[in-house]
Amino acid sequence: MIGVAILGAGDIANVHIEAYKQLEGRCKVVAIADLFQDKAQEKKEKYGLDCDVVGDYKELLDRDDINLVSICLPPSMHCQAAVDFLEAEKHVLCEKPMAPSLEECDKMIAASKKTGALLSIVAQNRFKPDIMRTRKLLESGALGKLYFAQANSFWWRGDNYYDLWWRGTWAKEGGGCTFIHAVHHIDLFLWLMGDVDEVSALVTNENHHNSEVEDVSLSMLRFKNGAVGLMAASLVHHGEEQRITIDGQNGSIEIPHKISVSRQMENGYPEDDTDARDALEKLFASEGDLSYQEHCGQIENVVSAIENGTSPLITGEDGRKTIEFISAVYQSAFTGEKVKFPMTAEDPFYTRNGVLNLATRFHEKTKSVENYADTGIKVGGTL
Repeated sequence: MIGVAILGAGDIANVHIEAYKQLEGRCKVVAIADLFQDKAQEKKEKYGLDCDVVGDYKELLDRDDINLVSICLPPSMHCQAAVDFLEAEKHVLCEKPMAPSLEECDKMIAASKKTGALLSIVAQNRFKPDIMRTRKLLESGALGKLYFAQANSFWWRGDNYYDLWWRGTWAKEGGGCTFIHAVHHIDLFLWLMGDVDEVSALVTNENHHNSEVEDVSLSMLRFKNGAVGLMAASLVHHGEEQRITIDGQNGSIEIPHKISVSRQMENGYPEDDTDARDALEKLFASEGDLSYQEHCGQIENVVSAIENGTSPLITGEDGRKTIEFISAVYQSAFTGEKVKFPMTAEDPFYTRNGVLNLATRFHEKTKSVENYADTGIKVGGTL
C-alpha cells in the first residue's frame, strides 16, 4: 500500500484526493498539510479520510508511512517542498507549473537523481483518449512532413480572480496566463510537435487591474523539425475555448478532434479528399481507450511506476521543457529579442531573480484575500 500525503488544501487538492480514492487498495491518503489547517480538516471530513492534518509539511518528512507526496501548493513553493521530500526519499507528483524558473526545475531534477525518488509533473491532458490517439497518429508519420501548428489557450477570468493572496504577482504566482493557464497546452504542443528551436513573443495585461502579470500572450516559434507555430494565451476570451491545430503534408488534425484532408482541383483550389480522410480516421480510431483519464490517469501512471520501479510517462525533464518554453517567452517579450534553444544558466530569465528583476509589472496588486469559498475549479477546458 502506497501512503500518500497531500500538500496544500486548495481546490486542486480535491482532484488529487478523488483520484487516489479511485485507486483504493493500491494507495491511501494518510496526511494533508496546509498552513490553514481548517481547510485541510474540511478536506478530511468531506472525503471521509482516515488521515492526519498538519500545518507544516516538514512534520511529514520523516514519516515511514508516506511514500508519495502530491504537491498542490502555490508555484513559488513547489521547488523547496519537492526538494525537501525528494531528499527524504519520498516520490513526488507536483502540480503544474513545475516551478517559476529553470534554476528551480534543475534543483528538483537534481534531488530526484540524487536519491532515486520519482519526480512527475502534472500534465493531465495527455491522459485523454483523443489526445493520446493524436500523439500515436503523429508518431506513425501518417500526416507526412509537418508544416504549421497553432495552440490557442483561451480562458476568461474576472478581476476578483487575482484577489487571492498569492495570485497576480511575479514573486508568488510566477507569471500570468502563459505560466498558469497555457502551461497545459504548451506541454501538449511540445509533446506532439517536438522540441523548439527559437521563439519571439509579446505579452501584455489588457483587463486585470489587480495583477502585475500578463493576461494575453502571443508567441511565434520554429520547431527543430522545421515546422513553424503560433502559441496564443488569453484570460479575456468569453467562452474559454482551447484548440490545437497541426497541418501536415497529408492532412490536418485538430484537438478537439477533427481531421481534414484536401486535394487540389485543376485550378489549385481545394476539394475534400474523403478517402484519405477516412483512412486517417481509421488509423486514429485504432488506438484503444484509457482505463483511467486526466488526473486519475496520471496518478495511476505514477502509482504504477512506483509499484513496478519504472519511469512515469511525464517526468521532471518533461516539466522542465514546458518551463523552458515559458521562460523563453518572457525573456523574448521583456527584452524584445528572439530566444534560441536550449536556454542556459547564462540566460537572464534562467533564475527567479532574473524574472523578478526584468519582468514588467503591468499593475500594482492592491487587494488581497486569504481564501475563497470552495466552489470548484475548471481543470480541463474544452480540449
